Amino acid sequence: MPEIPKAYDPQSVETKWYSFWEENDCFTAEPGRVNDTRQAYSIVIPPPNVTGVLHMGHVLNNTIQDILARKARMDGKEVLWLPGTDHAGIATQNVVERALRKEGVMKHRDDLGRERLLEHIWKWKEKHGGIIIEQLKRLGASCDWSRLRFTMDKEYTKCVQRVFVDLYEKELIYRGKRMVNWCPKSLTALSDEEVIMKEQNSRLYYFRVQVVGEPDTWLEIATTRPETIPGDSGFAVNPRDPRYGHLVGKHAIRPLPVENQAHLPIVADEHIDIEFGTGVLKVTPAHDKADFDIGQRHGLEVIDVLEADGSMNNLAGVDLAGKDRFKARKDAADKLEELGALLKVEDYKNNVGFSERADVPVEPRLSEQWFLKYPSQPAARACVAEGTMKFHPERWSKTYDYWMGGLQDWCISRQLWWGHRIPVWYRGDEVYCGLETPDGDGWEQDPDVLDTWCSSWLWPFATMGWPEETETLKKFYPTTDLVTGPDIIFFWVARMIMAGYEYRGDLPFRNVYFTGIIRDKKGRKMSKSLGNSPDPLELIARYGADALRFGTMRSAPLGLDVLFDEKDVELGRNFCNKLWNA
Repeated sequence: MPEIPKAYDPQSVETKWYSFWEENDCFTAEPGRVNDTRQAYSIVIPPPNVTGVLHMGHVLNNTIQDILARKARMDGKEVLWLPGTDHAGIATQNVVERALRKEGVMKHRDDLGRERLLEHIWKWKEKHGGIIIEQLKRLGASCDWSRLRFTMDKEYTKCVQRVFVDLYEKELIYRGKRMVNWCPKSLTALSDEEVIMKEQNSRLYYFRVQVVGEPDTWLEIATTRPETIPGDSGFAVNPRDPRYGHLVGKHAIRPLPVENQAHLPIVADEHIDIEFGTGVLKVTPAHDKADFDIGQRHGLEVIDVLEADGSMNNLAGVDLAGKDRFKARKDAADKLEELGALLKVEDYKNNVGFSERADVPVEPRLSEQWFLKYPSQPAARACVAEGTMKFHPERWSKTYDYWMGGLQDWCISRQLWWGHRIPVWYRGDEVYCGLETPDGDGWEQDPDVLDTWCSSWLWPFATMGWPEETETLKKFYPTTDLVTGPDIIFFWVARMIMAGYEYRGDLPFRNVYFTGIIRDKKGRKMSKSLGNSPDPLELIARYGADALRFGTMRSAPLGLDVLFDEKDVELGRNFCNKLWNA
């Protein structure tokens, strides 16, 4: 009998036992084994992006899931921990397009066309898409890998399209023109969760406009975006502001473009902040969500002065047309100064929305898109309020209820090629929505794809064979637990709950465990720029997977942010060594 080494070697031990578990189907769930004496336990993995690699957030989330799954097995339950990956529409398309541009294959996706670009993306997915899965195995995740799902699997795609058609027929999906977040680099609408707010060092430009018929009366206005002045269609003041009440109903002269200095109405609106700037707002309905609402209330014209790529169009006037929006900002200020309208410029800090993937400022844009009215709202709200579904920590239930009380219709269309294509076809004025291409000639399919969340909100039941009544669905749905971050409580958790009630008549999980954010020992959020974000695979190579899991959980209070210190991983390694020698 070989002598057991005194020093614990995690690499050889972990590799040996993980291989043993896989070879002996220790993680495989069998619905047939669920009965009156053997309960089911199920949990679905929050599907990581197919572009992803393991980071410390994955370590925390998946370690908690693994603890729950392994404990349930020790309790004698039949355990299904269902894994998979998300196609991550905009993220994946951006990664592949960037690689193709670097290789000189294309300058813009239109150079390749839809079919050829999709071929490249599928090839990339087959080559790189499994990296995160292998890394999760290295972490020790005891998922049933025989059930690995991908949100663009053939069968999963059918589920997504089936739900779209069903909701369309219920008149919960409609096409309309609304304000959306627009990425001028990726040329697509974005969901709110794809927009990251960043504090920016901006400038506040003060300029004046003359009241029509009153040569000595001027309105002073402050704006961070003088390049959008050609898109202004009114000026707004608060009716309670004594400085301007006598001017309501009159007109003032818009200074830009110089060749079209229009007379715009001065309107009174309760939503104007008396304390901001001068108390006068230039109303630009096409380029600001709040301004759009003001414009709708007062019947103001919508003047779009931007192209989809963020450059200025002809409505911006000869001095700005064709220029990038940031160059146009400077030129607009210069033109105001030339006209004698620019009063002063101040440094100003403000929060600006950036595309999470493209890292460029997004534009509020009036765009024709597909929208979804959320189904099963009352049941989804009540299940948490009444305690049928438990949130841990419980405080997140108040956040959830607040959000559910103010739902806005969901913009579900994206101007991308990688994703679930919208199952709608057009022929002249005819519109057809269905699972199959309509009969006859002349039909053209809608070019847009669905928001990534339109597939992941079906994850708990679509991964189990729905719409078929599979044995897996019968025995393992609703799932027992969900482990996720509170940052997607609205964008994923709430939507899964609504989808569960709409298509299964029940909640999708009994408990939701919200993790905190992993920060460094100084409390700073981990980032590459700060150099404080360790590579989990390097930590595993140095200390072992169990040591990393131990160290992460040791510093992870329920639902609170985690102050990660590598010393905790060292303690984990020492603990493993003591167990080895016990």
